[in-house]
Amino acid sequence: MGALTDSRKRLSADHRLLPSFPPSPPPPSKKPKLAPLPSSSSLADASSPPPSPPPPHPSSSSAAAQGPSSSYSAAAAAGAGGASTSYASSLPPSRHRRLPPPPPHPRPIHGPQRVLRAFRLGSALSRSNPSCFTPSPSSPQHPRTLGLEQYVELVDSVAHPPPLPPSPSTADAPSRVEVIAVDDAEERKDDEEAREEEEEEVKGSVVVRRVPLYKELYEASSRRRDAKLRTLEFEVRLAEKGRLGLEQLADVLPRFGPRKEDEPFVPFTDEDEDSVDHALGGRNRRERLVVHESSNIVITRETLQCLNETEWLNDEVINLYLELLKERELREPNKFLKCHFFNTFFYKKLITGGYDYKSVRRWTTKRKLGYSLLECDKIFVPIHKEVHWCLAVINIRDKKFQFLDSLGSMDMKALRTLARYLVDEVKDKSGQHIDALSWKQEGVKNLPLQENGWDCGMFMLKYIDFYSRDMGLTFGQKHMHYFRKRTAKEILNLRAE
Repeated sequence: MGALTDSRKRLSADHRLLPSFPPSPPPPSKKPKLAPLPSSSSLADASSPPPSPPPPHPSSSSAAAQGPSSSYSAAAAAGAGGASTSYASSLPPSRHRRLPPPPPHPRPIHGPQRVLRAFRLGSALSRSNPSCFTPSPSSPQHPRTLGLEQYVELVDSVAHPPPLPPSPSTADAPSRVEVIAVDDAEERKDDEEAREEEEEEVKGSVVVRRVPLYKELYEASSRRRDAKLRTLEFEVRLAEKGRLGLEQLADVLPRFGPRKEDEPFVPFTDEDEDSVDHALGGRNRRERLVVHESSNIVITRETLQCLNETEWLNDEVINLYLELLKERELREPNKFLKCHFFNTFFYKKLITGGYDYKSVRRWTTKRKLGYSLLECDKIFVPIHKEVHWCLAVINIRDKKFQFLDSLGSMDMKALRTLARYLVDEVKDKSGQHIDALSWKQEGVKNLPLQENGWDCGMFMLKYIDFYSRDMGLTFGQKHMHYFRKRTAKEILNLRAE
């Protein structure tokens, strides 16, 4: 009995190891006799996998139709080599041990996989959903166990899916996903193309950044932490507020009085036009038009006609206009600078025979003027050079000597002569010594220049007029016709405006 039990254990083990072992034949009607125990060599042969059965032969059908008794006798006649096979096939069903039941769920298939991405979705399906290759136990199309052929078919169906039928409506389109296997390079290219297409589709909502966002955030944080930048930002805001305040002040000031820029360009009335035209165009050239009593200057029509176009200004008109400018200052001292206006003969007298201060010493006594030259802001000195008028300015307020020529020339000798005169004048009148020779001597830049050969005297008078108003020289050649008529009007009225 021990040998028989051992044989049954070996045969059951062989059944578990070899699932392709052929099923046992139907149980016999009668209990077969026990065969002799198999030898070790026969057991070794039985443990090896059985060879594939040969194709059926016509003569073998009769042998197969025989009952178990015939097979048993054939096994006994064959000897010990065929004893194990005949014995296993002739075992009763009560003693035959069955195979273990299959597991409740099949194991997942572990085959070589590539990264699979859904088209235009950019997510790896093989990583995020590995169960897509695991057959469902309830699916009828997958067998419980897969062989090699079924595995090959499954891989081919995933790698080369059949074409999908066209969708009747766009509502079903998002539910169908086309799976394509791509390489890494193709993945990057597809991602870039997808981003470009999305930007083209939503051009209105795309924000283009020339500087990366992290750089902007870093610069913003560094500006907040930098103390110097915070100080500069505060100064900028303060300056901006000051500028806005000045702009508002500039809008308010004209309400309280006329603007200085508009005063030199007051338009003429019809009455002024008629009086000027009659004075400049009359035939009686010796007729006295005005007499200035304080300076004893008489203006005839012939003298005033130098204010017509293409005419040179003479000494009488220039000197009278300078007297009117001084009277204007005395009338409204708060509106104009305190100035002194030398006439056209002063500089010529000063340089006669070289430098001669004594010849002009009595011109500026305080009894005659009522003030000293050091009390003035500016002193104007007309200079005549044969056929051309220029202007020199002793700027006491700014401590410098200036030369203005409507032709753009410069005369440093005249400025040095006036500096020497100022030193002698202050020493003679007050006994003080000033170092006027060290003051700056300059030619005024960006001057309005004449564009013809006869307006030099008119330019010189307008230099004096605007500087005495403490205004910039905001005029040019195009204004000379207006200024000639205005000067004639002011001389006829004996009142500078």
